[in-house]
Amino acid sequence: MVEANDILGAIAIGIGATLVMDLWNLFLKRTFSIPSLNYCLLGRWVRHMPGGTLRHASITAAPAKPLECTVGWIAHYTIGVVFALVLVLLTSGDWLARPTVLPALLYGIGTVVFPFFIMQPSLGLGIAASRTPNPTQARLKSIVTHIVFGLGLYVSALGVSYVLRAPA
Repeated sequence: MVEANDILGAIAIGIGATLVMDLWNLFLKRTFSIPSLNYCLLGRWVRHMPGGTLRHASITAAPAKPLECTVGWIAHYTIGVVFALVLVLLTSGDWLARPTVLPALLYGIGTVVFPFFIMQPSLGLGIAASRTPNPTQARLKSIVTHIVFGLGLYVSALGVSYVLRAPA
């Protein structure tokens, strides 16, 4: 059974890991001019879903929607929280109490299947970014970003476990 503290811990871990991933992408952009996913386009994709459009030939060619940037950022962090909740469910609250790097890292790497096989094809980028100008570079960036997300899960879990162990 999942306890309320586990859920709250997973929410904090998801937000923290997503923030670590965003800081990594900011570092790549500022240091190497490597752009990150435009979360406004994620929001556009999500905003088109209620109308029944789940796949786009090109998300950039799809009509813009109101609040797509806000929706994109909310979706981005919500996805991070959902991933963290699943990790906590898979590893149990014991992992939250004593986080180890390997489950978080392997899980973070495993989450790359979602952009490769759901998000990128749905945005018109092809399976595993096959329709991008440089698929190998896009794939490597996705994999490294999800490794960083996994490390962010671990680091955030360390922080949460410290707070949970602190005397009241």
